[in-house]
Amino acid sequence: MKTRKLGQRGPEVSAIGLGCMGMSYGYGKPGDRQEMIALLRAAVERGVTFFDTAEVYGPYTNEELVGEALEPFRGQVVIATKFGFRLRDDGQPGFLGLDSRPERIRQAVEGSLRRLRVEAIDLLYQHRVDPNVPIEDVAGTVRDLIREGKVKHFGMSEAAAATIRRAHAVQPVTAIQSEYSLWHRRPEEEVLPACEELGIGFVPYSPLGKGFLTGKIDENAQFDPSDLRSRIPRFTPEAIRHNKALVELLESFGRRRNATPAQVALAWLLAQKPWIVPIPGTTKLARLEENIGAADLELTADELRELDEAASRVQIVGARYPEEIERMSYL
Repeated sequence: MKTRKLGQRGPEVSAIGLGCMGMSYGYGKPGDRQEMIALLRAAVERGVTFFDTAEVYGPYTNEELVGEALEPFRGQVVIATKFGFRLRDDGQPGFLGLDSRPERIRQAVEGSLRRLRVEAIDLLYQHRVDPNVPIEDVAGTVRDLIREGKVKHFGMSEAAAATIRRAHAVQPVTAIQSEYSLWHRRPEEEVLPACEELGIGFVPYSPLGKGFLTGKIDENAQFDPSDLRSRIPRFTPEAIRHNKALVELLESFGRRRNATPAQVALAWLLAQKPWIVPIPGTTKLARLEENIGAADLELTADELRELDEAASRVQIVGARYPEEIERMSYL
């Protein structure tokens, strides 16, 4: 597996990481725990060294899964987790709002350290910017946690460029995580230029459009009520029918390069910047191996230009999130 450095200050990680959320939360029924542990360890055996989780995934259960699975590889892998939500007291899925108060950050970190079975969190993201807490207070709290040896690197998720700059002035930011793919390109407007200027790595989540860019989802798809996609406007039958034009484009390119649509989508991301590390998620070994294969697919400058031009003619239908979640982004 090829490796990349997350910005100027970050660790060196596999060129493609693994988003772990869907193993226990978000996309319908959780995977069998022992099978997911085996999958996480299979990923390490195949060269993946970058794993992404969060306190809110479950809540808690995804961190526990990742901690158990990766404990034998401590020191060999980089685990990222996140704080930033006020969680329900009953342990049920969902959250009660944003909460990045310093005392809540510290509480979250102590829980994450215990569940992940580590002495220090490799990369700690603020999951979403909390408009009620100055970002300087958030960055200052993480700075203190770094000095105490409980955290190694600071990250932010779905933050606006101006907020990133303010945080970076207090505690250097190692990585920004935001949704980015051929069907959501907003980070190109301000966030990616800010990352380049400040030497910050960028981690695209949902690099395969929550599964859509694999080509395996059509207008007949039935999503379980516990599946986030059952509430996302972009996954209505009408939107799927319209947006299939983007998948057909990826399939066309894939046939020319003996690659799958998912591999083309990931290779496109890798080609954007050398400090971009996508984290596609999966619960299947075959999909894991398919995604890893994208690291060896190098698109030429002409192919990238052609792909960009063709994709720009596809107008994507449907919002990427329900309105109440979208409001939390780019603050």
